[in-house]
Amino acid sequence: MPSITREEVAHLARLARIELSDDELDHLAPQLDQIIGLVAQVSDVAAEDIPPTSHALPLSNVMRKDENVACLTPEQALSGAPASEQQRFRVPRILTEEG
Repeated sequence: MPSITREEVAHLARLARIELSDDELDHLAPQLDQIIGLVAQVSDVAAEDIPPTSHALPLSNVMRKDENVACLTPEQALSGAPASEQQRFRVPRILTEEG
């Protein structure tokens, strides 16, 4: 497999609109070449008869079914509140309406 050149890295950087210095281009070219080589190794190992997976073990949904159950009435919910108003909790004002 041919290695990625410094000019190809510069071209990719231009396409991505990333400004790279000469030192960065010299530093990144061998790294990108190594990454491409490692991806090729993984591709060689991947067998066509094995389906792609995202987890080593199968996952199952652990959520329970939604069931309607009785809930608190507004009076019950507000019974322990220090103050309520129009079936809502009354709390101190923390924001002012300054213009």
